Amino acid sequence: MTANSSATALDAPVLPTARAGLGWGLLGVLAFSFSVPFTRVAVESGGMPPLFIGAGRAVVAALLAACALAFTRQRLPRGVHWARLAVVAAGVVVGFPLLTSFALTTAPAGHSAVVIALLPAATAVMAVLRGHERPPPAFWATAAAGALAAIGFATSRGGGLGGLHWSDLLLFGAVVSAAVGYAEGGLLARELGAWQTVSWALVLAAPLMAALTAVSIAGRPPTGTPVEWAAFAYLALVSMFLAFFAWYRGLAIGPMVRVSQVQLVQPVLTIAWAVLLLGEQLTWTTVVGGAVVIACAGVAVRSRFGAGES
Repeated sequence: MTANSSATALDAPVLPTARAGLGWGLLGVLAFSFSVPFTRVAVESGGMPPLFIGAGRAVVAALLAACALAFTRQRLPRGVHWARLAVVAAGVVVGFPLLTSFALTTAPAGHSAVVIALLPAATAVMAVLRGHERPPPAFWATAAAGALAAIGFATSRGGGLGGLHWSDLLLFGAVVSAAVGYAEGGLLARELGAWQTVSWALVLAAPLMAALTAVSIAGRPPTGTPVEWAAFAYLALVSMFLAFFAWYRGLAIGPMVRVSQVQLVQPVLTIAWAVLLLGEQLTWTTVVGGAVVIACAGVAVRSRFGAGES
């Protein structure tokens, strides 16, 4: 088959596949958008140490992952897959949950959304470095505009940086950790499968996270209200496990740099949940700012990718 005939044969499914990737990615982002408010709920009273929240939810998710892998009789990853899974685990199982849990002991949810708004751009950069994707210049322009719009939106909601604090450094570290884990996980999901990738990463990190959880419980047994335990349950079941089924599937379909930009709506959703669940005030600037962020995300994901750029 010639190159031309191959291109013609592949022409028809391109748009549906791209839309499917964006759809799965958006579903993952919707699930992730509750993470910051629910982490804030869990740590707010001080009954649950941040180490327990960050590590304990990974242990619960790892137990679910191990059951799913065993029930479906998944084959063990081979060779270099384990090293790549370690990268995923370090980024999204260990790094992001622990760093955000400690940061949110002092940083409000709106403030945290300002820094986390950098995640779409960071993920796109990692996708280029690791996945060798080559988006056009127009994509980078809209991605940068989207990041600035998201930061401006979150800042207008009263979450401005107001000078760097140690919690900001933790959040910046969380962004880098997640971006690395997302990019590597998206590539690995093309080989192992989306839910298999996050499941093996959770199982791989389980001994470390179990040890950290035991240390936390020994130092101070966790306590909390039913609402706080419900928030912890969401973080373990959805944020740490089920949300990655959709997110990694979307990244695997790709292009990763394009799918990553649906994360721009995450600060909008996060602050919307803060209004609905935590009683924060909704203003007209929130509505206008959110519309601008969503518009930037729409332009970014519709950027035209030429041959060899995706």
